[in-house]
Amino acid sequence: MSENGQREDPLIKPNGVDSDDDDTVCLGESFFINDNYELTTFTFGSHVLQLLCLQSASTDFDLTGQLVWPGARLLNEYLSNNAEILQGCSAIELGSGVGITGILCSKFCRAVMLTDHNDEVLKAWLQYVIFLHKHLNSVPLLFNTVQQLLCLRGKKQCRFILAYVSRSKMMDVMVTNEAIQHGLKIHEVDGTRCVIANLEGVIYEIIL
Repeated sequence: MSENGQREDPLIKPNGVDSDDDDTVCLGESFFINDNYELTTFTFGSHVLQLLCLQSASTDFDLTGQLVWPGARLLNEYLSNNAEILQGCSAIELGSGVGITGILCSKFCRAVMLTDHNDEVLKAWLQYVIFLHKHLNSVPLLFNTVQQLLCLRGKKQCRFILAYVSRSKMMDVMVTNEAIQHGLKIHEVDGTRCVIANLEGVIYEIIL
């Protein structure tokens, strides 16, 4: 976006390049941005959710929060089948994207907070998601929330539920090793390994 609020031309030529020279073209951020969200219905157990999302998104400029990923589907299936673990709890969804997990949690939890950090994703929340789900009205920045949660260590018990979808064995090892190195207690939830979108997924519980 330009300073006056207008969307930039997606084809931006660098300074000093003649306008007739087609050999060098730099793509501006707006080239990758797609805000043509579609109202999509998702069903998890007996719960039907409607939200606006994309069917695909660019990894450039961190726009992956505009669609629903396999990990979110896996997590929602697990939570819908184990709703008792959320009853009476307060939940924070870290990196909410379009908010599909936070919306489901709002059906069971005492309070729900959704977080993200990408400007385009936050704009979508303000324009679309809160319009559809008016009881969800807080979208704080992701990294600020993580820092506050880490400050709870030793004061209150905080449990994370992670839906992990494997894309490489090296990354699988890194996830568990990083948790252990930071003093977190991580364990795999029995019976949660499954195949989703042709990838292996699993649910972990992590205690801060």
